[in-house]
Amino acid sequence: MLDRPSVARQIELRLREAPVVTLLGPRQCGKTTLARDLASRRRSTYFDLEDPQSAARLQQPMTTLAPLRGLVVIDEIQRAPALFEILRVLADRPAHPARFLLLGSASPELVGGSSESLAGRVAFVEMAGFDIEEVGADKLRQLWFRGGFPRSFLAKSHAQSERWREDFIRTFLERDLPQLGLRSSAATYRRFWTMLAHTHGGVLNASAIGQSLGEAHTTVRRHLDQLCGALVLRQLAPWFENLGKRQVKSPKVYVRDTGLLHTLLGVRSFAALEGHPKLGASFEGLVVEHVIAAVGERNAYFWATPAGAELDLFLTLGGARYGVEVKYADAPTITKSMRVALHDLGLERLFIVGPGTDGYPLDERIEVCPLPALVAKLRRLR
Repeated sequence: MLDRPSVARQIELRLREAPVVTLLGPRQCGKTTLARDLASRRRSTYFDLEDPQSAARLQQPMTTLAPLRGLVVIDEIQRAPALFEILRVLADRPAHPARFLLLGSASPELVGGSSESLAGRVAFVEMAGFDIEEVGADKLRQLWFRGGFPRSFLAKSHAQSERWREDFIRTFLERDLPQLGLRSSAATYRRFWTMLAHTHGGVLNASAIGQSLGEAHTTVRRHLDQLCGALVLRQLAPWFENLGKRQVKSPKVYVRDTGLLHTLLGVRSFAALEGHPKLGASFEGLVVEHVIAAVGERNAYFWATPAGAELDLFLTLGGARYGVEVKYADAPTITKSMRVALHDLGLERLFIVGPGTDGYPLDERIEVCPLPALVAKLRRLR
């Protein structure tokens, strides 16, 4: 298993700042392995709410938790949202005799009330699968095709990796979603998720998807919010302001893990991906996830106009504006759309990300930048 030093550092920092830290990420992304490693380095107590013994111990949560000291880890916290009220009381004790690390496979909004219950007491750290900094630039193609889930990425063969991803999707739909209180059938969510995979990287058209599913556009948006809350989909918000022209105001939708995307699309090899219509969109999704991990979700948008001008990522960092355009091409060039974005949005710089390993300037404010170098630049700018 690869180390996750950047996430571990974030958790350690947040534990010094807040009495409660919640580590969020989809199932099987490595949260438990990382938390157990952190717990092994200090006085700690570990509860796994999937373990009947741990769940039984927390039937009387105040009696069990109040005497504990050091680090208290509660895994699969979404199974017991009632614990948040108890944790609020414990977090308010003088001198904070214990710090709490909560592990969740769903957003606080989907769990229901955790942000409100622990407002001012909790810090959030989001963890996805492996990223390019952890696996190395030489593994970019493998990371892109298999995705970042550890068991998928580290599988002995592509076939084994694919079987793991298919099993993950089935288990997620049949077991995990019902545990989060989502009542639609697994078949409905599978159809919906597959439809979104085929529109990955595109602007959401809830009415068109609703017609295909035989459901209202409001139901489509509810399904979308639920899968985003379960941390397997992402809605990228549009940026719009008064520029004297119409702008797109619906979000873009991405399957967050490219390995899951390829399984949903039925893409079984990298050669098949290279000939697939979603090749460019798949690479775009990989870049989007890395950029958002580097700069934070609140700093990232896309921009587009009905006339055809667009920018894959519009970033606000340190009071300045930056653009990222993803082009799956060996020698990307400057387009009219890039010039429009530079002018209309007042960009400090525009980075073009392609599959190559070399970076070079194309213009005074436009440069080609490989993904690993872009991530490093954006972390410094933030």
